[in-house]
Amino acid sequence: METTESTEGKSGPKRIGAPAAIRHAAAQLAQMLPCEPDSVSALKGTDDGWSADVEVVEIRRVPDTTSVMASYRVHLDEQGELVGYERTRRYARGHIDR
Repeated sequence: METTESTEGKSGPKRIGAPAAIRHAAAQLAQMLPCEPDSVSALKGTDDGWSADVEVVEIRRVPDTTSVMASYRVHLDEQGELVGYERTRRYARGHIDR
């Protein structure tokens, strides 16, 4: 696990870096859902850890552009442990936001 100094600069618990947070968010969400993560579309540091938006394929269809996707907001603590997640959006893979 990658670590950096905590945001307060104290000698307290180490905070994982952004690349590790992305990997942790996708891997831990995969353990909770019956589908595999496709990508991480957003990552933001929070006061108590990280918040990531992870895209998953919920229903595979042919053609692939009609597959049903979902976006999950994943909350991690400073060490990269999952503390919560929620589905925030469901959409067709071929759908483009305006």
